[in-house]
Amino acid sequence: MNPTPYPDSQFKNLHFQLSEIKHHYGSQVHLLSDPFLLSHLAQLCSEETAQPIINELVTTLYSSLLKTVVNEEFPTYSSQIRTRMAAYHPEAVYQGPMIDPETPVITVNLARAGTLPSHICYTALNYFMNPKLVRQDHISIGRTTDAQNKVTGSQVSGHKIGGTVDGAIVLFPDPMGATGSTLTEALDLFKTRGKALKYISIHCIVTPEYLNKLQAHHPDLNIYAIRLDRGLSPKDVLDSIPGTHRDRERGLNEKHYIVPGGGGFGEIMNNAYI
Repeated sequence: MNPTPYPDSQFKNLHFQLSEIKHHYGSQVHLLSDPFLLSHLAQLCSEETAQPIINELVTTLYSSLLKTVVNEEFPTYSSQIRTRMAAYHPEAVYQGPMIDPETPVITVNLARAGTLPSHICYTALNYFMNPKLVRQDHISIGRTTDAQNKVTGSQVSGHKIGGTVDGAIVLFPDPMGATGSTLTEALDLFKTRGKALKYISIHCIVTPEYLNKLQAHHPDLNIYAIRLDRGLSPKDVLDSIPGTHRDRERGLNEKHYIVPGGGGFGEIMNNAYI
């Protein structure tokens, strides 16, 4: 009988250390402190950047963002896996934590800016989760505006939701969290489909206006973003820790586009400027 290998203590209390900036938006909000992602995002938002580099950068950003979210939010379990060396050494067994592949995961395509990010997440999830428990849902949703082109809300024109959300981690990979209207509407819809394990939004950029709206309507949402844009705030607000003066922070212009932002990601990712 082969002896049972001894477990390695280095894996006993393994904990992922999330690097994020200090803020006063609460524990559900994670503004990443990541020069690698900030650099790629800055290039993506640059007026000189065009296709095919745009979608290549989006792919890099969301591949990294998904890894961060999985490390921080997904359940783990203690595993024992024989390596190829086990035929020669009975001790050649990895004993340590792994992401629990039996957790149901849903990634939501919020067309059109969210189409590529959701596909990136969906494809990656199938490699390390149980593919039978990974699903991609689709919502066709867009801003509604008034005569002055100011955003008044959002409207769902169609959706394809493949079943219940009970016990699932539901991901919303949406590049720009501007007004919060789109995601509020999407969450309202999904919460009629069961009780999810958790809801997580994954963004390149968010605004203070977005955070205020989502926390007012869906305080259970876990929000991850590479960058908080509040470029239209007064200087003393910009000098303060984010969230200190929530009523005076401003990241949206009069047409509800993000400043400094990067233009409409739905447009630039699809080369369709309508």
